[in-house]
Amino acid sequence: MCRALGVNRTSFHDWERRAPSDRALSDAWLSEKIKQIHAASDGTYGARRVHAELRLEHGIHVGRKRVERLMRAAGISGVLPRKRRRTTIRMPGLRVPPDLCDFRPNGPNLTWSADITYISTWEGFLYLAHVQDLFSRLIVGWSMADHLRSELVVSALEMALYRRRPERGLIHHSDQGCQPGLNRSSQRCLIV
Repeated sequence: MCRALGVNRTSFHDWERRAPSDRALSDAWLSEKIKQIHAASDGTYGARRVHAELRLEHGIHVGRKRVERLMRAAGISGVLPRKRRRTTIRMPGLRVPPDLCDFRPNGPNLTWSADITYISTWEGFLYLAHVQDLFSRLIVGWSMADHLRSELVVSALEMALYRRRPERGLIHHSDQGCQPGLNRSSQRCLIV
């Protein structure tokens, strides 16, 4: 290796036996402090918060770039906040119908509530539509898909209607967003 790099053997062995520098010792001590702070935060703190805690709580004045370098070398990173996705969007100018929903019904199959949510997966977002009986709080129908088309909501409602076979007079309540399908599911409920 010395021949390939063009370094004298004695210089290599001298470097190998040399004691660590003050900077290396300081970095090792600081890395341990950083690991302790990161572990105390349940692995959520990033370089900025670790740097702030070192300065404010422990009185250790170091540069943030040094903290970033040591965290990177130790394989430590903070948790990034998730982006909030807006899934319910009201359409401007639309008149909102009166709310007929009784959120404390006296029996099953009198009032159902429907909504759509999304689940973040490694392959992208998965959308979940569900219908809930507000009396028993049971999910009576659900459907999952990788899109927000109307068949997602309609299939959740069809599952609920097939499983529960409600009497006439059922109130089907959904949010007032303009996602495709919620209006169609209400129309489907009125037809059945």
